[in-house]
Amino acid sequence: MILPKDPVMLLSVVNTELRDHYPSLTELAKAYGVAEQEIKEQLALIKYEYQPETNQFR
Repeated sequence: MILPKDPVMLLSVVNTELRDHYPSLTELAKAYGVAEQEIKEQLALIKYEYQPETNQFR
């Protein structure tokens, strides 16, 4: 699967994948072949930040 470009759709996909399949953003980024920073930057556009303690963007 390719990650969506739209930040709102990306948020939904990433949080679902983190909840269901990946123990960290690092692992998710590796699996999708994207830079972790790229995901963080896209979601920062809609004011979301990665919270490692809950393994989700909030």
